Amino acid sequence: MNQKTTGRRLFDYALLYKKTILIALVMLALAVMAELTGPLIAKRVIDHHMMGIESPWVEVKEKDEQTVLYNDRYYKRNSNMTDGASAGDAKLQIVQVGRSFYVTEEHLSFDGDRSINGNELTIVKGNVQASYKVDRLNQQELMAFYQPEIRPIILLLGFYVGLLIIAAFFQYGKSLMLQKAANRIIQKMRTDVFEHIQRVPINYFDNRPAGKIVSRVTNDTEAIRELYVKVLATFFTSGIYMTGIFIALFFLDQKLALITLLLVPIILIWTLLYRRVASKYNHLIRTRISDINGMINESIQGMPIIRAFRRKEQTTKEFELLNEEHFVYQNKLLSLNALTSHNLVNVLRNATFVVLIWHFGGQSISTAGIVSIGMLYAFVDYLNRLFQPVTDIVNQLAQLEQARVAAERVFELLDEKGVAVDEGKLPRYEGNVRFNQVSFSYDGEHDVLKNISFEARKGKTVALVGHTGSGKSSIINLLFRYYDIDRGTITIDGKDTSKLPRQQFRKHMGIVLQDPFLFTGTISSNVSLDNPEISKEQVIKALKDVGAERFIEKLPNKYDEPVLEKGSTLSAGERQLISFARALAYDPAILILDEATANIDTETEAMIQEALKIVKEGRTTFIIAHRLSTIRSADQILVLDHGEIVERGSHEELLNQKGKYYQMYQLQQGKEVSKVG
Repeated sequence: MNQKTTGRRLFDYALLYKKTILIALVMLALAVMAELTGPLIAKRVIDHHMMGIESPWVEVKEKDEQTVLYNDRYYKRNSNMTDGASAGDAKLQIVQVGRSFYVTEEHLSFDGDRSINGNELTIVKGNVQASYKVDRLNQQELMAFYQPEIRPIILLLGFYVGLLIIAAFFQYGKSLMLQKAANRIIQKMRTDVFEHIQRVPINYFDNRPAGKIVSRVTNDTEAIRELYVKVLATFFTSGIYMTGIFIALFFLDQKLALITLLLVPIILIWTLLYRRVASKYNHLIRTRISDINGMINESIQGMPIIRAFRRKEQTTKEFELLNEEHFVYQNKLLSLNALTSHNLVNVLRNATFVVLIWHFGGQSISTAGIVSIGMLYAFVDYLNRLFQPVTDIVNQLAQLEQARVAAERVFELLDEKGVAVDEGKLPRYEGNVRFNQVSFSYDGEHDVLKNISFEARKGKTVALVGHTGSGKSSIINLLFRYYDIDRGTITIDGKDTSKLPRQQFRKHMGIVLQDPFLFTGTISSNVSLDNPEISKEQVIKALKDVGAERFIEKLPNKYDEPVLEKGSTLSAGERQLISFARALAYDPAILILDEATANIDTETEAMIQEALKIVKEGRTTFIIAHRLSTIRSADQILVLDHGEIVERGSHEELLNQKGKYYQMYQLQQGKEVSKVG
């Protein structure tokens, strides 16, 4: 069992495409940097250029683009003065009171509440008061003081628009690269899961409905895809965005930035608490989805039986029960999400703005002075931006937990012990099979085969007969190594099969089942299974050898006639003939017929029996049969009862023994006579 955590294994899959993800993250970081310059640029425009005219002005001797003509003198903002610039004795300061602007020939020593009485400006701060003589500026004079700021404002706004265009380009690139990486990761994961399904032992499928396994390959991996496409993309984006905002806040005000950092542990704690509560519901939801898929798959396959036995109402009730349980658990999870995500973000946002008001309000009544409008705007803007990624993170917690649970289910399948694929080649063996004191149990407690010993020589036919559950199919399962024996040995040409690679020694074995399985494709592809080593000529020869050309020649596309899933457009006999041809095309050394003629009409069976006389030449053939009339020519017949061989011999020898085989034969003969009579 793989001991890595689910998160670590998801991270390992992401590392497979780390280059693409790294490029996406770099583009994301650049986009965030470009976007987050907005409030800083706005602060600069407001404080330095729009509100900057209230800065002290000094008289200058030389005119330039930053000077303003007032009362026949040139003035320049003190902040724009360069070292070595000559200045006169006159100085000015502009003050806004209400919607009007006033000019005084003194520089304000402090700022506070402003009031105008005629031409006198009064500023009050606490117990301190100061008065200044002022003149009101008309519209033309005011615009003259703003004129030097227009060009810098336009340049800054143009610069910000350019940054937004760059940010949009990088955001597009980031989304494209992350989604491309996510799709590649899930493609790889689905391939791994499907390939692993081919390697897990047959007993893995014994107690697991096909629909539940399909659910892990499709639904669960799709939930994981959402993890990479949405959840991780959101977490990456939000993380980098929040980091950028915190850095900007530290540039503006370190104390308040430290306070807002408390959001990070709050989100982490909330995430842990949410996962603990939501995990249970997500496990139940994924399980119910799996159950629903399993039932739908079973119902579709068994639709003829459901309708024939009028089980539609009962089947619908069973489905509605599963669907209702899924609905209940989904609603509980939705209630949890509704209770947490929206409320959490609102509480955090309101609490943060309370701290913001308290902090800046305290500054305004302290010696630190009133906070600038640009500073206040930048902080409010950054805090508003900060809560968008917080909202995104909290809203993705549900999807994160669903993906984590889905990943656990997928990795549980991948952790099932599989059989390594051996690419080597095993020479075609003769086909001399020997069972020596073989015992086997499916559950580890009750033996279904007990001390089975027999030998099948090359070119001979061995028939296995007995009641249902006597162990006939179990012998074939062990021969194919679908299961490993508990005790004893099975050898082919003297070699222990447990020492041979499963895939390689099965290459020289062929099987025809009672209920043949055909894949979607054509008749030809169902015979060759798209094996490049089997030519079209070999396919046609195999079909002709079993007599299938009789119905194939009547089809519009002959050997390229389309075959639907499970061969639903063909009769049972036609499907069986194709299945026989498939076994023959692979030219097996060992051929197994598992009730292969049970569902075939008498005429088709007679045709196949003739074909078998040819195809059995030089091959070891095992036949499982209930109709004893089909195995009269077998070289050896093994009669099984409760996992033991109770009789063995040819057809005539067993009849002469007048034992269990004789009773079975007489019973079948009696049934046939009674039908005729």
